[in-house]
Amino acid sequence: MTDREVARASDGHVTVPTELAALAAGVTMATIRKWASRGKLTRYGTPGRAEYDLDEVRELIAGFGTDDGRIPPAE
Repeated sequence: MTDREVARASDGHVTVPTELAALAAGVTMATIRKWASRGKLTRYGTPGRAEYDLDEVRELIAGFGTDDGRIPPAE
């Protein structure tokens, strides 16, 4: 991961681009975007470059807790 891929949001949180957020969560980039549009994740960045708080992504997936360890789809 390079410095260009990791940024600090104005509130001090470490943010990553959509692709890295998806990798961290084990989901597709489309799922990350759906979660953001539904208010499950906060979107940072500029209009052309979405970024997400890595801790927030981790907290979201930790909250799913499915029996088989899989993350449910965004639906």
